[in-house]
Amino acid sequence: MTTPLKKDTITAINGLKVGHATDEKARTGCTVILCESGAVAGVDVRGSAPGTRETDAIRPGGLVEEVHAVLLTGGSAFGLDAAGGVMQFLEERGVGFPAGQVRVPIVPGAVIFDLGVGNPKVRPDREMGYNACVNATSAPVQMGQVGAGTGATVGKGPGLQPSNGGIGSACRVLESGLMVGAIVVVNAVGNIVDPTTGEISTGARHPETGEFVDIVERLSERAAGDLFQGPSTNTTIGVVGTNAGLSPTEVTKVAQIAHDGLARTIRPVHTMFDGDTIFALSIGTQDAPVNTVGIIAAEVMAEAVCRVAKHGRVCNR
Repeated sequence: MTTPLKKDTITAINGLKVGHATDEKARTGCTVILCESGAVAGVDVRGSAPGTRETDAIRPGGLVEEVHAVLLTGGSAFGLDAAGGVMQFLEERGVGFPAGQVRVPIVPGAVIFDLGVGNPKVRPDREMGYNACVNATSAPVQMGQVGAGTGATVGKGPGLQPSNGGIGSACRVLESGLMVGAIVVVNAVGNIVDPTTGEISTGARHPETGEFVDIVERLSERAAGDLFQGPSTNTTIGVVGTNAGLSPTEVTKVAQIAHDGLARTIRPVHTMFDGDTIFALSIGTQDAPVNTVGIIAAEVMAEAVCRVAKHGRVCNR
């Protein structure tokens, strides 16, 4: 594979902007990926406890083939209310799917469960979604405990001390001109691991020693019910974007392959207690095979997850 010329964040791709809205006191927020000129979209849901919006509308074979924004949000299902603000922002600018006398912005989205951190009665709402759009920029993505990642945690289970999760982003630009980027919100039950060494980068810690705890090993030694208890408080959600010109079927395949990046860096992942969801956006006309785009998407998704670990710190719940 061609050696990448540089690594950056998803906003390096022309036509994509990212904006955060953050409530540090309540420890929640939302993040918007804007593509006002429209992007061919696909989605793949692997976790068994998802909270999503407009995912059926963008599946191959549907009437709608383009989206105008993607919402990543905290607040569990309550946080989907923020999509109304994103739609308002886009409608005011005449952006949307033409439907008679109006244009309807297409805004799929996904949530993480952060109600166990901060104030569970404060969730991203219409105003916060609108503000995230106002804050959207093509500048490098701000990472860490911000936007939808404000209340994210990683490494969970009875008797374990989780660490902060958050937002990470990465991008690769090849000599051919192909660009593939990713942005991810990691709020996983599992640990973040270094894919080159398999060592834990951040995640569950022993409450007394502070040392990392291998959740998979712990699960092997204990009954499953002893590790996974209580409500589903997890989920990793993200977006991959590319300047390659792809069809709805092809961009959906890219979303599927991108999940490999999560499998390489989060252990365990895609459990009954996760709502792992990845969207993919094609915004451009660059000629590239779908396999190439998908393989690179998995790589940049893994890199984005690793950047979450670099920006995290021990969480006090």
